[in-house]
Amino acid sequence: MLENMPSQAQELICINVDKVFDWIVKEMSFDISPTGPITFPGVTPTTDLTGAVVTCKVVPATTNPIVILNRENRQFSIDGSTVCLQNLTIQKNFILTIVVCLPNGTMFTSNTIPVSRCEQVTLCAPKGTDVEILFTDLDCFVCTTGTLTAGTGTITFSALTITVSVCQSIQSTFPVTVEFLATFCEPRAELPFTCPGVVRPQQCPAVFPTLG
Repeated sequence: MLENMPSQAQELICINVDKVFDWIVKEMSFDISPTGPITFPGVTPTTDLTGAVVTCKVVPATTNPIVILNRENRQFSIDGSTVCLQNLTIQKNFILTIVVCLPNGTMFTSNTIPVSRCEQVTLCAPKGTDVEILFTDLDCFVCTTGTLTAGTGTITFSALTITVSVCQSIQSTFPVTVEFLATFCEPRAELPFTCPGVVRPQQCPAVFPTLG
């Protein structure tokens, strides 16, 4: 049983936090259709691609995954009041990888393919605020492939279409210093612990030892 911690007097403290100016959750999906040969290390012109299964993987770019291209003030009428919000043009950068799996289990993975898409969102995000985007879900699937033709380290798709689906949490934030009354946390009591007794495996007296 945990012991009750003694109550502490509240104290006026200041901390640095990020104030959330606005927050939306938005879905986005888009198609991409790469054309021309795509590099697949290990593929040769004699590689038999008959019956191959094509899948994809997508992740945010490691460098500049989010770029704010434009921030434009716009007036909106909300509940009878005129409000100035910002129309943001956001570029999202992703890294796409295509995987080709042959019927015998052999897998070929393409070199990474950079993909960029832009969208506009309206937020309370005045100049000086940061726009943060968290991808709560990011996935892709291959819609069509067409005919696959093997080359030297490449595969050409006659009609490749890949759909990327994004669920994103978009926030505008700004670092602020806030003041409030608080009670400092105290460590909890240690949980009681006792060493277990000697445990013996259950025997089978009906089988062993044999009586008589």
